[in-house]
This record gives sequence, structure tokens and C-alpha cells, in this order.
Amino acid sequence: MARALRQGCADGDVVEKIIGYGRDKVHLQQALDLGVIDSYELDIGRAVANADLILLAVPVAAMEDVFTEIRPHLAADAIITDVGSAKVAVIEAARHGLGERLSSFIPGHPIAGTEQSGVVASFAELFENRRVILTPLPENTAATVNRVRELWTLCGAEVVEMAAAHHDEVLAATSHLPHLLAYSLVDLLAGLDDSEDIFTYAAGGFRDFTRIASSDPVMWRDICLANREAVLVLLDQFSKGIDKLGDAIRDGNGEQLMEVFSRAKEVRDRIK
Repeated sequence: MARALRQGCADGDVVEKIIGYGRDKVHLQQALDLGVIDSYELDIGRAVANADLILLAVPVAAMEDVFTEIRPHLAADAIITDVGSAKVAVIEAARHGLGERLSSFIPGHPIAGTEQSGVVASFAELFENRRVILTPLPENTAATVNRVRELWTLCGAEVVEMAAAHHDEVLAATSHLPHLLAYSLVDLLAGLDDSEDIFTYAAGGFRDFTRIASSDPVMWRDICLANREAVLVLLDQFSKGIDKLGDAIRDGNGEQLMEVFSRAKEVRDRIK
């Protein structure tokens, strides 16, 4: 987002100064050297003290602690938003951590990313023509929500709004379950006796399907646990579907396989 705002707001009218905060001074210095941030702090209170907008990009399980830590240091008109993938859990963390400052928090989630992490892997075009979902709270004002919407729009994104619980159900299907499947498949194959040959001769389809298994394990552990109810429902349904395919193969039922494969192809071909 820092790169995108720099590129989209070159005149400085929107973004005057970007301050980075994190646990690793080496990574923060990289961000400074690359021009992504203007300065950095290792103390979270000093980092947010005069900020107009605070963007939280931390594992979901760390959110409540971060909300609690920044709360005493927030400017009166500071706006807080995030990029967490499980909104109900993040909102609950905000209620506990922010207390009377909850109205300052506008929950958000950009539906964009790669399996790479760290400032070196960042690029300004990530959000162009991608969706960002905001899940506003009853406590939010229209002005603060619109401010966050404007910033994401400057990054090139299409901004939509939905209820937090519905967001979590949708993302469980389109993101959380696929990550679980990718991790599980790679872990399964890695335990086979001929795993070296399997990975050596893996074709493009395998690489495409399992690319997301290179994502940050800590982040995805937290997401799966935070959105466990929606994930478990889909995981159960998927397991039943796999069992049916196994039965069809075991019984030599090519008609059933063809029905599933054709239906899936028709749906996938419509996805742009």
C-alpha cells in the first residue's frame, strides 16, 4: 500500500510521510533504503503518535495486542484499518483492544497478494483492478469509511462493502480452503518414498495449484483458527466430495466422474 500510494500520489497532497513499524530493524532499514517508507520506529507508541492513518498488517492472532498497545498513543482523529483475512475475529480483537476508540477502526481486506512476503517482494501495482472489501462497523462514521475507501481507490482497487460474517464465509471458500488444500497436498507428497522424483518432475498444473503453499505459515495458521467455523464447514463438504470421487473411481463409474469434471469446467471457464 505504501508503494501504491507513493505512485498514485506523487504530488504529496495525500501522503506526506510514511512511517514503518516492525520487530526487525534490518527489514525496516530495507524499506527505508528502497524508498517505501520515510522513517521507521521500533517503538509502536512513537510510530503511531501523530499518524492520520494506521494500517495494520500483522497475523490475525496478534491483532488484539497491537490494538491494545496503540490505543493510548492515538491522535484524536486517527483512522485505523487493516488487511486481515478473517474479519469477525479482527473486529472482536478491536472491540477488546481499542475500547472507546473502536469507531476509529474501519476493517478491511484487499483481495490481492502473492505467496511472497517482505518489503523486497512488494510492488505498487498489486491492487490495480483488484477488489478491497471493507466491513464497516455501526460505530464508524461515513467520513472515516469514505477516507479509507478513497485511499484504496488511489491504489487502483475497486472497493466494496459487506458484512463481516459474510466476508468470512466467502473467503473461507475462495481463499482459506484452497490454502489448506495446497499445504496438505505438498505435505502429503513430501512424505512419500519417491517424493524427490515427484517434485523434480512436477508439471505446471502442480506448480500452479500448490504455489500458495509457499505462503507465510504463521499467517495462515492464524487465519484458519480465527475463521475455524466457516473453514470446517467447507472442509467437511470438500471431504465428502473427495469421498464420492474416490467411490466413483473405485467403482469404475466414468459417468459420475464426467459429470463432476464437466460441471466444474463449465463453472471455472466463466471465472475471469
